[in-house]
Amino acid sequence: MPKHLVLLFLLVLLFPGLAMSQVTTERLLNANNEPHNWLTYSGAYDSQRHSVLEQITTENVQDLEMKWVFQSRTSHHFQATPLVVDGIMYLTQPPNDVVALDAKTGRVFWVYEHVPSPDARPCCGFSNRGLAIHGDTLVMGTVDAMVVAVDAKSGGPIWQVQVADPSAGYAITHAPLVVNNKAIVGMSGGDLGIRGFIAAYDISTGNESWRFYTIPAPGEPGHETWEPCTPDMEHCDPEAWKTGGGAVWLTGSYDPETNLTFWGIGNPGPDYAYYQRPGDNLYASSVVALDADTGKLDWHFQFTPGDRYDYDAVQIPVLVDLDINGTVIKAMLWANRNGFFYILDRVTGRFLTGNPFSRINWASGLDDSGGPIQTPQGPGVPTYPGKQGGTNWYSPSYSPNTGLMYFSTWEGYATVFDSAPVEYTPGQLFTGSRNRSPIVGVPEPPAVGRGHINTWTKAVGHGSVLAFNPLTGDKVWQWETYDVQNSGILTTATDLLFVGGREGYFQALDARTGDLLWRAVTGGNTLAAPITYEVEGSQYVAIASGHSLFVFGLRQP
Repeated sequence: MPKHLVLLFLLVLLFPGLAMSQVTTERLLNANNEPHNWLTYSGAYDSQRHSVLEQITTENVQDLEMKWVFQSRTSHHFQATPLVVDGIMYLTQPPNDVVALDAKTGRVFWVYEHVPSPDARPCCGFSNRGLAIHGDTLVMGTVDAMVVAVDAKSGGPIWQVQVADPSAGYAITHAPLVVNNKAIVGMSGGDLGIRGFIAAYDISTGNESWRFYTIPAPGEPGHETWEPCTPDMEHCDPEAWKTGGGAVWLTGSYDPETNLTFWGIGNPGPDYAYYQRPGDNLYASSVVALDADTGKLDWHFQFTPGDRYDYDAVQIPVLVDLDINGTVIKAMLWANRNGFFYILDRVTGRFLTGNPFSRINWASGLDDSGGPIQTPQGPGVPTYPGKQGGTNWYSPSYSPNTGLMYFSTWEGYATVFDSAPVEYTPGQLFTGSRNRSPIVGVPEPPAVGRGHINTWTKAVGHGSVLAFNPLTGDKVWQWETYDVQNSGILTTATDLLFVGGREGYFQALDARTGDLLWRAVTGGNTLAAPITYEVEGSQYVAIASGHSLFVFGLRQP
C-alpha cells in the first residue's frame, strides 16, 4: 500500500474528525448554505464575507473568550484566512506550510511543508493568504511561483507545477479560487517588472487549462493602450509592455449565472516613472471579467488609466444584487485604492455610480463613463490618497441586513510623489520611486508593519473602519483608530462586525452604529480577515494576528 494511504488510514483511525465529506462543486456553489463552514477565502463566491450564524449576538458578544491559539513558527507576516470544512481547519503559515487543525480545540493533525526555492524574491514579503479546496484536494500558491496540491486528509503531496520564474520576481501570494474543477491563480511581482497573468489548473492533474495575460502583447486587444514612443518622449521604453506589471495578488470572485470570474489587476510598471510607458496601460489598475472555462476576456473596466500613483486595483470584487428603484441590478461593489467607491454592472462591466470615500485631489471627480478627471499635483505638493491608497488589500464585507459595505481605510494620508527613470533588472525593484512623506523628517506609515513609535504622528495618517451606503454614496458611520488600518472585516446576521488592527486588538462593533461592543488583546498587528464557523453547536470567530491565530467563543456557564 502506498505510504500516503497508510498515513491516511492511521490518521483517520486516530482522529475520526478527519473523515470529512468531499467539498464538491455543488457545495462550493452553495457555500452560503453551510454557514458552519468557511469553504473559500472570502466565504463564498460572492465575496461578501457575511455569515448568517446567529449564536453570537450584540447582547452576548461581551461574553466571548479565547478558546485556543495556534502559534506560527515563522517570523514572516501572518496574513492567512483559514478554511473550515466539517470541523477541520486548514491554515497556511508563511511562507508556504499547510496546517490541518481541529477547529474546536486547535489540535494539530498534520503539517505539509513546502520549502521555497532560494530564487524566490517576492516584492513585499514571504506571505501567503490562504488555500482553496475541491474534493479532498487543497491547493496553494507559493512564493516561488508554484501551484501545489495536497491531500486534505493526510497532508501528503498530490502534484506541483512550476508556473513562472521566481528569480524574475514572479510569486503567488493569494489564495487560489476553485471554479469548475479548476484552480485559478494570478502572479504577484508588479513592483519587479513582471508581465502579469492569470492561469487555471486542473485540480486532478495540475495541467494548465488556460492563461490570460493582464498586459497584452502586440496584436492582442488592449495593446494599443501601450502607446508608441515619439522622439520628444525622453526615457520612453518602446517595449514597456514586456515589463508592464499588472500583478494579481488577491483572490477573485465568481458569478455562476454568467460563468464569469472577476479579478483585480495591479499597477503598471514601472510604478511611478509613468513617462517610460505612455498610454492608459491596460489591463493594469483594472478589473477583468473572464470566462471561467476558457479564460477569455468578456469585459474590463479601468479605474486609474495610466496609473502613476501605484493605485493598483487588486481589491476584492464584492458581488451583490441591488434593488435600485424597483429594478434588481446584478452589481459589483468596489472600494478602490484610488479613493473612489464604484458600482459596476457585473454582467456587462457598465459603470453605474462612483463616489469618493476618502480625501482625493489626484482627480476632481469621475466622468459619465466612470473615468477619472485627473488633476496631477505639482512638484512637492501632497497627493491624496497616498501611495498605499484610501484602502488596499484588506477584505471588505457587505451585510444584506444593513445594506452597507464595510471596509478599512487610511484617512488624512498623502504622499509627495516624485520619480526617476529606472532600468529594468530581472528580480530587482522596478518602481522609479523618489516619493516621500508630506512632513519632512516624519516617515510615511509602513505598508504592513506597525506605525513608527518614536517618530510617529497622526498628521501623516490614521485608520478607520467605514460603513458606506452604496446606493447613496454616503458614509453612515466611521470608527477611527490611531494607527493606520490593515485588517479585513467580517459581518454577521446578528449585526456584528469583527475587525482587527495594527494596535494589537481584535474587536466587535455594532454594524448599524459603529459602537464598540467588545475587545480582546492579541498583541500583534492584524493583516488578515476574520472568519466565523460552528462546530458541535458552538460558534467560533478566528483571526490571524501577529504570528498567531486566535480563536474565540462564548464563555460556557
